[in-house]
Amino acid sequence: MFLGIDIGTSGVKAVVLDDSGAVAGQGTAALTVQRPHPLWSEQDPDAWWKATTAAVQAIDPAVRRAVRSIGLAGQMHGATLLGADDRPLRPAILWNDGRSAAECRALEAAVPDLHAITGNLAMPGFTAPKLMWVRDHEPDVFAAVRTVLLPKDYVRLKMTGDKASDLSDSAGTIWLDVAGRRWSDAVLDACGLTEAQMPSLHEGSAVTGTLLAEVAELWGVPPVPVAAGGGDNAAGAVGVGVVRDGDALLSLGTSGVIFVATKEFRPNPARAVHAFCHALPGLWHQMSVHLSAASCIDWVARITGAGGAAELFARAEAAGPACGPELFLPYLSGERTPHNDAEVRGAFLRLDHDTDGGRLAQAVLEGVAFALADGLDALTDAGTRIDRMAVIGGGARSGYWGRILASAMEVELVYLQGGEVGPALGAARLAQLAVDGGDPASVCAAPPVARSIAPEPDLVDRLAAKKAAFRDAYSRITPTPLDRNA
Repeated sequence: MFLGIDIGTSGVKAVVLDDSGAVAGQGTAALTVQRPHPLWSEQDPDAWWKATTAAVQAIDPAVRRAVRSIGLAGQMHGATLLGADDRPLRPAILWNDGRSAAECRALEAAVPDLHAITGNLAMPGFTAPKLMWVRDHEPDVFAAVRTVLLPKDYVRLKMTGDKASDLSDSAGTIWLDVAGRRWSDAVLDACGLTEAQMPSLHEGSAVTGTLLAEVAELWGVPPVPVAAGGGDNAAGAVGVGVVRDGDALLSLGTSGVIFVATKEFRPNPARAVHAFCHALPGLWHQMSVHLSAASCIDWVARITGAGGAAELFARAEAAGPACGPELFLPYLSGERTPHNDAEVRGAFLRLDHDTDGGRLAQAVLEGVAFALADGLDALTDAGTRIDRMAVIGGGARSGYWGRILASAMEVELVYLQGGEVGPALGAARLAQLAVDGGDPASVCAAPPVARSIAPEPDLVDRLAAKKAAFRDAYSRITPTPLDRNA
């Protein structure tokens, strides 16, 4: 048995796989996000630990006792700042926090070869500019920082006492020399930090420590090895077999991600494409990242009084694809690919007297699909061709949304059995590799195909005009002085 734990934004998921790769047990626990000011997004690191314990304890005790290793996955980019006592100095600043745009500009100026080193633009979501913001606005906190950890790695510290990370998650800090798979002294120095404040680096399938005896007793798990794991997207890719050059997936979680495995480092910062290390040795990946995806579904369900995502999908399906002129721009938390715009915000456009809840729901499904199509175009500009993608995450449960996504992006979508389990599945696979070894391509084979959805020519045509209007609309909703002074 192998335990995978995913420290997400909205909750923690724990999954146990048996030796055949079947899911033997699952547990979840919810998390909340705090937004005390415009552009801010924070969480209490100790909430991750409490939720992790609750999620693990929700699994059948007999299954827990049979666990042989543990792997970790987690939300990327979160700045968890620890003092000399290894306790958090402030709430963690999350991946969808947009306060550090000025620091991004300062970092680009301070490190002229930043793009060559990191393969990425400086974006407010990344960890490095967050630390620069703390340095400039909370100098007493910055002066007390002894260690900076990513969310899953804070949980690892609580589990094992080790300050360690994997390369896929650490690449998202933009302190990493991504081609060299090591920390960059030049980028750290520009932020006023040193490698001594960073965790040790490991490939995702490497063992980083052993579960502490007191944690093992608390969880009802033996004191087993803990694997480095991966950032949520890389771990999700491992879970569904996206481990060969050109393999691709679409993740429909809180955010939306198109992820492509590559055998070499292939950046395209000009279009805000992310180029990071994969969670397996000798591999990298490209991503287009959209800060709001399934989170838009929850948001519009709430404001329209729908009873949840399932009811919202039913309303949209009753209205039908391209049923009205309504457009939705899904930038509720800003956007990364291709705009790199932390200040832009979402909008409904082209509403009329016939607009109702069903048409708003349909517009949201289409708007997220159009944003993902923008990201796919940015990957194409980086020399990547994608004709087929595996789909994972909570949004994978809706076949109706899959029809819209496939036709908006003009790619085939493949839904895999258990694909909705997400990054925790990949974390468990990395845990298996850590203790049993083996060929990653065999251990991390894709689950069986449950169904596939191809683009529908008629729907491609019906969505084309709305997609063009969507792309034109971005320039019409860029931030106003009122937005910037909020």
